[in-house]
Amino acid sequence: MKILIVGSGGREHVIAWKCAQSPRVEKIYCAPGNAGIGAVAELVPLKADQFEELADFAQSHEIDLTIIGMDDPLVGGIVDVFEARSLRVFGPRKNAAILEGSKAFSKDLMKKYNIPTAAYETFTDKEKAIAYLKNEASFPIVLKASGLALGKGVLICNTLEEALEGAEEIMGEKKFGSAGDEMVIEEFMTGREVSVLSFVDGTHIKEMASAQDHKRAGDGDTGLNTGGMGNFSPSPFYTKEVQQFCREKIFQPTVDAMKAEGREFKGVIFFGLMLTPDGPKVLEYNCRFGDPEAQVVLPRMENDIIDVFEACIDGTLDQIDLKFSDKACVCVVLASDGYPVAYEKGKEIRGLESFDGRDGYYCFHAGTAMKDGRIVTSGGRVLGITALGDDLKDARARAYEAVEWVDFDNKYFRHDIAKAIDEV
Repeated sequence: MKILIVGSGGREHVIAWKCAQSPRVEKIYCAPGNAGIGAVAELVPLKADQFEELADFAQSHEIDLTIIGMDDPLVGGIVDVFEARSLRVFGPRKNAAILEGSKAFSKDLMKKYNIPTAAYETFTDKEKAIAYLKNEASFPIVLKASGLALGKGVLICNTLEEALEGAEEIMGEKKFGSAGDEMVIEEFMTGREVSVLSFVDGTHIKEMASAQDHKRAGDGDTGLNTGGMGNFSPSPFYTKEVQQFCREKIFQPTVDAMKAEGREFKGVIFFGLMLTPDGPKVLEYNCRFGDPEAQVVLPRMENDIIDVFEACIDGTLDQIDLKFSDKACVCVVLASDGYPVAYEKGKEIRGLESFDGRDGYYCFHAGTAMKDGRIVTSGGRVLGITALGDDLKDARARAYEAVEWVDFDNKYFRHDIAKAIDEV
């Protein structure tokens, strides 16, 4: 098979790496990719928003399966463009990708189908949102830009003053662009956060191993929200009882709700969960693999990923026995100092060869590029240093060991990824 992957981050690198393990795969292309992906795939100089050109490429190169990694093209309707040309593609259509593309839609869906989530109100008028905050809200409270904001359009506000500033940022200053045309104001939930990625074929759902993210930029969960500074899998807080509740009240009901709405979902649903004192509730949905969740979940997956992708497309996911290793996995993101606000690029990365031939250690590239034959930094999140271990403590020790193997000027990382496991 010839495979095309659309995207350029750590998520797409681990997808390419996993596809390369399939005996069914002969050739992998990635558009636009990055320096690390270039080691397992031929890079194609097309951007993820060039839908027609990507479809042209898939046709001219007789691509057997295209995998859409990123949220923007999915929400924009790239799958519809490919399907209109009878090209096989993995990911939800535009009318299903709205599950991530509009937080207001997803909240209304959950309310309609009694899927547990935080109480909320939605606003398209800034003045009405401000009046609500002044007269009806209790604090702390959460403000969310309804549209796509690279995982950063969520503000936790402890006081009315902070909330008013946040509303101005989202709806007035448009800090997150058109994502802030509509805003969700949501009750603040407390508890452990858990991520569960799942494969969906429109009717059936198969969960992957659980994971737990670290969104804040600084140690101790301080600083600004980011796209994710590290991850671990499995989550010890995602017990059998929690899993059973989520299957009955959240996972399958979400798939059924989308089908009932005429928005059949095929692809990956990422369930962001909060394990509250009142039980698990949905924080958010994403319509694709998480990044860096994919970096800790896919190394544990024992199936041929191509078989699973095809089952999702063909509606035969119920015939797949999804299996994950008993090993644990930890990913520590190496970022450019100053991320997620301002940072320098173009710094040479040293020591990447240290991973060669080391089983159970992985270096997934997120923001890298080739320059004059050298690999340099080209983004805020640069590398996902990932390790498997016999348990979470072992995997964490190995991941932090590997963090020291690579270096670049302005290298920055959190020192407390997976520290929560010490509390179990």
